[in-house]
Amino acid sequence: MSTEAVLPRTPRRRTPLAVLAPIPADRRIRRFGQLVIGLVLYGFTMGLMVRAVFGLDPWDVFHQGLTKLIGHWVHLSYGTVITGASVVVLLAWIPLRQRPGIGTVLNVLIIGWTTDATLAVIHPTGTLAVRILFLLAAVIGNAVAGALYIGAGLGPGPRDGLMTGMVARGIGSVRVVRTSIELSVLLVGWLGGGAVGLGTAVYALAIGPLLQLFLPRLRVPSPETGDGQVGRSSEGDRADNDNDGALPVEFLEGR
Repeated sequence: MSTEAVLPRTPRRRTPLAVLAPIPADRRIRRFGQLVIGLVLYGFTMGLMVRAVFGLDPWDVFHQGLTKLIGHWVHLSYGTVITGASVVVLLAWIPLRQRPGIGTVLNVLIIGWTTDATLAVIHPTGTLAVRILFLLAAVIGNAVAGALYIGAGLGPGPRDGLMTGMVARGIGSVRVVRTSIELSVLLVGWLGGGAVGLGTAVYALAIGPLLQLFLPRLRVPSPETGDGQVGRSSEGDRADNDNDGALPVEFLEGR
């Protein structure tokens, strides 16, 4: 009789971090560096969008409306509301069976305070040329930032997780899904009293195509899976077929 048949199996201990998607074993320095740069740049460009005063991006239209609503009872900073909304949006991942990663956690922790820091350093300006420059830098920089931290393969942000989950389920390409989400959130935010303007329309229509342009170029390819995946874990620990935000290249390229 074998020893295995006699000795009872010891159950594996699951730590709180077990709920997160495994961290890929390859290129970890590049992945974490790209992740942090992307998140800081994302918060910075959100601050630029506010200072451009051409209307906020769709999600920030929602955040501003929520800030005004909550302000009737308690004062919360703009960045604090962004962080709180990120936590709530994560609940929408449940039906998509989307699995968060360490990048998802850092997204919640970093972007809000980076936006607050940007607003504290960059003050409002009445110069039209500077405002236009802020708007262009915000839209393009925001797309680059999103591609950086999603392409790092350490887990998408809460809002981007909606996009990657839907795209991975074959609902549409990055361009179609992201644009649809932005327009839907914009409508809700506008009804809630958020500031809508020319910059809002530019962002809503441009962010999907720009993200689809940058994401394939900024992804970190894994030698275990080849270049055909974005953010696919190199470790085989995937539970219950949960989606960790990996996107096949054909979705990124709109095929």
